Amino acid sequence: MVLAAVVLGSAISTSTSAAHQEVGQSIVLIGTGGLSWSDVSPATTPTLWSLLRDGATASLGVRTVHDNTCPVDGWLTLSAGEHAADTPDGGRDGGPDGVRPPCRALPATMAPGKVPHWSEYRAAAGSEGSDASLGLLGDQVAEHGGCIQAVGPGAALGAARSSGIVVRYQPYDESTLPAALAACPVTLIDVGPVRDPGDVNPQDELRPTTTRAQQVAVVEARVSAVLKVAPAGTDVGLVSLADAGATQRLRMIAITGPHFGAGTLESRSTRQPGLVQLTDLTPTVLQHLGIPRPAGLAGTPLAFVPAAESSDQSASQRLQSLLDSDQSSHEVASLVQSLLYGWVLFQLVLILGAALLWKRGWSTGGRRHQLVVVTRRLAIIAATVPVSTFLANLLPWWRFWMPLVSVIASVALFSTAISALALVTPWRRRTFGPLVVVTVTTMAVLALDVMTGSRLQLSSLMGLQPVSAGRFSGMGTLTFGLFATATLMLCIAVGNHLLTLGRPRDAASAVATIGLGAVIVDALPSWGSDSAGLTALLPAVIFLVAAILSIKVTWRVLLAIGGGSSVLVILLSLLDWLRPAQSRSYLGTFVQTALDGSIRDLIVGKVSQNATLLAGNPLTWLIPVVLVIFGCILARPNSRAAAPLRPSFAQIPLLRPGLIAIMIMWVVGLALNDSGAAIPAAGAMLACPLVFAIAIRTFNDETNDETNDEIAAAQPVLTRASRHRR
Repeated sequence: MVLAAVVLGSAISTSTSAAHQEVGQSIVLIGTGGLSWSDVSPATTPTLWSLLRDGATASLGVRTVHDNTCPVDGWLTLSAGEHAADTPDGGRDGGPDGVRPPCRALPATMAPGKVPHWSEYRAAAGSEGSDASLGLLGDQVAEHGGCIQAVGPGAALGAARSSGIVVRYQPYDESTLPAALAACPVTLIDVGPVRDPGDVNPQDELRPTTTRAQQVAVVEARVSAVLKVAPAGTDVGLVSLADAGATQRLRMIAITGPHFGAGTLESRSTRQPGLVQLTDLTPTVLQHLGIPRPAGLAGTPLAFVPAAESSDQSASQRLQSLLDSDQSSHEVASLVQSLLYGWVLFQLVLILGAALLWKRGWSTGGRRHQLVVVTRRLAIIAATVPVSTFLANLLPWWRFWMPLVSVIASVALFSTAISALALVTPWRRRTFGPLVVVTVTTMAVLALDVMTGSRLQLSSLMGLQPVSAGRFSGMGTLTFGLFATATLMLCIAVGNHLLTLGRPRDAASAVATIGLGAVIVDALPSWGSDSAGLTALLPAVIFLVAAILSIKVTWRVLLAIGGGSSVLVILLSLLDWLRPAQSRSYLGTFVQTALDGSIRDLIVGKVSQNATLLAGNPLTWLIPVVLVIFGCILARPNSRAAAPLRPSFAQIPLLRPGLIAIMIMWVVGLALNDSGAAIPAAGAMLACPLVFAIAIRTFNDETNDETNDEIAAAQPVLTRASRHRR
């Protein structure tokens, strides 16, 4: 059933929103750096405003190898069609003291010839463990009988052949622009970067000597000069290829001409309207010239989606959308770590509180009962916070003057609504009532989000971060950890209810239906597009079904589950790979990476990212510790450490097998995903409060039973005393 659904989805998944691009005659790319949509206005930058009003626009993710992108990095990425940088990884991201080495200036190329420092750039690209081939753009154009004219030093990097030779080059000179634009079908023009004086490294070779506004004015004037002399029938694009300093942000891109009118740019590599990435530029140029796209390129050609009209009002609306995209991604990046770590600490306090309440000798019976009830409610409220971080993006919290306050208020608003549904409605009295409300809400929100384009995930506290350019759509790592944990917790509740009714087959069928539905949402290329997540969730669901049916889980059974899941993932990936390159999801891209011989680098990258994540903060060191403790409790339910959960295990037969299934999903997900260490961290933010709530409810039931027994035992004594008084 899963395979049939995913195959059908792969077959019908096509881009219906983007218009087909015809092969053009010539194209001019004007490159700058540090330019953002916030620099554009009709009063101060009329030329840039005209590009917004009459051209196709988008926010551009410029992340390459390092956290911030220097102008050299941006031009080299255009040359290679893959992430490339001036210095190897570990360079500008900072050493032990956190200080980043400076950005180097663009090489001065005064005549056709070899680009200075080209061998250094090649060595840096090779040391990244990637398949970036500097000079790919120049080689492809030359091999198909074309030529590239480079104007300015940055353009020389983009136009160079793999040997570092630039055949046609001239410095920027307005008097010679008409001849330069007519020389070749592709012209790259460097109009100089914009560097923010308050953000650059003082040691940068590219230190600005004028204000940001003055630099923007220079770019405005040069872009205007190019547009005035561009030959008829030429598409002209303005691209901000780099950051303005140490801070990474989304930048601007606009293209105008016969094939690009007023509207929006899209890319299959991001699957987000109005958001494209730097690696999309090279495939776009090649397609414009009718040159086949080389296999293995990460980017895809840009597509144009027309706007309803070309007017200042329409341009203002598009500008607001572009500003929202940049501002939300920028603000959330600075809030994620502090808020999530703060929430982890809150949950640790909640755990300690639950441990104290478990000690029967602490406080009096009535007060202990009241505190138990309050703690359980706090645990349920805590479990509603993760999904609320996604729902918060329904409100434009980033527009307020204090984003930290506004995002907390937005999360609190949705958390309050979900908590009220879980704690005020009649099913709050049932053991699994609040859990079902929270998990169903979490699953529904995240499933609907990936089905409709992952809009809530983008720039959310637990979602996808466009400035990091890791993933723009589908099921992100943190999202998967939360979604899969919610799925298995719901399976525990539903399966246990049917088991207590003496219907194990119905319980197994219900768990299989819920689990496989979640697998389809996660794995379908047009939705979640998550191969590693599929490999982690499917074995967990199969294990839980086997536990319900009392099938003895041996090593052979575990190997069969793992092998079957792996075969399914391979089949789905191959089917996705058979689609056209521009239509492939992450599944098909993984197959192409393996065929290109870069699978080792991919695996090394995954291991490196996980190691970096685990070692990046003292709180992340808790992840393996918690996994070991959790595993010991589940493996030895009679141990002292498992005592708080022992009553729950006794009253809820499926709880322990269900938690083992969650453990399987966490460990497999950690091993197979880049940044997979985030999966147990995200899952624990939901599972821990819900398990505590169940344990506290069980503990409270036992306490009430003991109290009732004491009252019943004392009743005869009280009766005799009453008679004596009479």
